[in-house]
Amino acid sequence: MCIRLKPGTIDEYKRLHAAVWPGVLARISACHIRNYTIFLEEPENILFGTWEYHGTDFAADMAAMAADPVTQDWWKVCVPLQEPFETRKDGEWWAMMEDVFRHD
Repeated sequence: MCIRLKPGTIDEYKRLHAAVWPGVLARISACHIRNYTIFLEEPENILFGTWEYHGTDFAADMAAMAADPVTQDWWKVCVPLQEPFETRKDGEWWAMMEDVFRHD
């Protein structure tokens, strides 16, 4: 998945993600997300995120994440720093990318 950071927000985004709130990390784990990584490409300010889902009901886990008050508060501080791609699909904030190559 990918998204842009708004100009001038990189330092704040890095600061937030250097100390992600414990409740956010706990919710990610509770929703069966593992190996969650976010990469930053500068100077284009593009974030690329990847993670592995190890659950059995993705829709339910994502609904639980979205309903979590701590996660909602986290999104309130992170979302204003982000600038979604105009070409993203309806319902997406981060644009989902097609998996075209994998070597395990």
